[in-house]
Amino acid sequence: MANKQFDVVVIGAGPGGYIAAIRAAQLGFSAACIESESYADPKGDVRLGGTCLNVGCIPSKALLRSSELFHETNHAFVMHGITAENVRMDVGTMVRRKDNIVTQLTSGIKGLFKKNKVTLLAGHGSFAGREDDMWQLAVTGKDGSSEIVDTRHVIIATGSSPRHLNGIPVDNKVICDNVGALSLDAVPKRLGVIGAGVIGLELGSVWQRLGSEVTILEALPDFLAAADPAVAKEAWKTFTQKQGLNIHLGANITNVKQGKKGITIDYEMGDGVFKLECDKLIVSVGRVPNTAGLACDNVGLKLDDRGRVEVNSHCQTNLENVWAVGDVIRGPMLAHKGMEEGVMVAELIAGQAGHVNYDAIPWVIYTNPEIAWVGKTETQLKNEGCDYKIGQIPFLANGRALGQGDTTGFVKVLACAQTDTILGVHILGVNASELIAEAVVAMEFGAVAEDIARICHAHPSLSETMHEAALAVDKRPLHF
Repeated sequence: MANKQFDVVVIGAGPGGYIAAIRAAQLGFSAACIESESYADPKGDVRLGGTCLNVGCIPSKALLRSSELFHETNHAFVMHGITAENVRMDVGTMVRRKDNIVTQLTSGIKGLFKKNKVTLLAGHGSFAGREDDMWQLAVTGKDGSSEIVDTRHVIIATGSSPRHLNGIPVDNKVICDNVGALSLDAVPKRLGVIGAGVIGLELGSVWQRLGSEVTILEALPDFLAAADPAVAKEAWKTFTQKQGLNIHLGANITNVKQGKKGITIDYEMGDGVFKLECDKLIVSVGRVPNTAGLACDNVGLKLDDRGRVEVNSHCQTNLENVWAVGDVIRGPMLAHKGMEEGVMVAELIAGQAGHVNYDAIPWVIYTNPEIAWVGKTETQLKNEGCDYKIGQIPFLANGRALGQGDTTGFVKVLACAQTDTILGVHILGVNASELIAEAVVAMEFGAVAEDIARICHAHPSLSETMHEAALAVDKRPLHF
């Protein structure tokens, strides 16, 4: 019996993978997508969407919103003259709502596959070899059975997994990574978090707002080192002084012990030795690319020293007609970056001019307030010796922010001192994740700060702060 044949086969159905498969099918190719993860599906069926939709971006945002509403009811309603008494959080209902959103979206991808005639191959995908101009991929099921499929092009989109630490066994019940942290069945009285990155801050914020005493231990000496220093400084004050998150920087963990009464963490900080006791522990210290199961040696696929698939600027590997996108290659581990790469690769296979502008990829941390940025930070510009101008306006000067009752944060625009070209935009505040889109569009089209300054922004709106910050680059803000 002849093997199934396709023009394009994608390994992995996360954001980069399912988008690549759909776009390839739209371009007229026979396309298939291999996926093995069920993510605790009650029926044991394969779940599409990868980490992002199942145990990452989407479920965490659902929990963040629930915790925000609970916190606002208890602390913010009073300023509007609204009295609420005996407000309680049913964690089980909150988690079920999150699960329902995940199910809806992952099922939706199956519908998109059907609509676009993408074949789903359930199983684990790996390289089996090459015959003539066709790559051979093994699709191995949970029962150990395997079939070989042939394809002209392979797109590797296997994503990443949580990085664990030696001596800290993750069971996702007491000691959790992002998977377990999204499914706790009750609010822990004391919650420890290792890592003050995106995941640690977001999930720590969820449970802190619901009443948990949260302590975050970060090995690095700087807080949010990837963000602009002005954003990091203001975010630090907001999270620690206003919201009560306990964040310790430069913490070197020496021992973690789990007992009947909870978890004990020994750590060093400076010249001191400290002990943290907690009921639950979240380990959020980054992610590692999923390349171990690809059987790279079978075909000579090159990996770098961090286990990522080596690619050029167009996501081509060292092998003919083999591509890779998303978390499994260089660059930021962001779902939207993987999606754009998936589209680019499908269009390049079709002979079109696929494109990803890596200088205009937005970053977002979904804390409250949100943090978002695109382009260069002030630190990067200084290190590059670039002469730049700054326009920074606080939300305190914005009527819509005042009306909503939250004026935390600011918009900061960095522009070239000679050409006025926008080099970076940094936002700390409510809806920063939405506001950053204007800056991304501006940078994609090579706009200067004057362009945003000359655009009419709706009044009253939070976007007016972007307008004022652009005006401030030229020292002519109108409302501050």
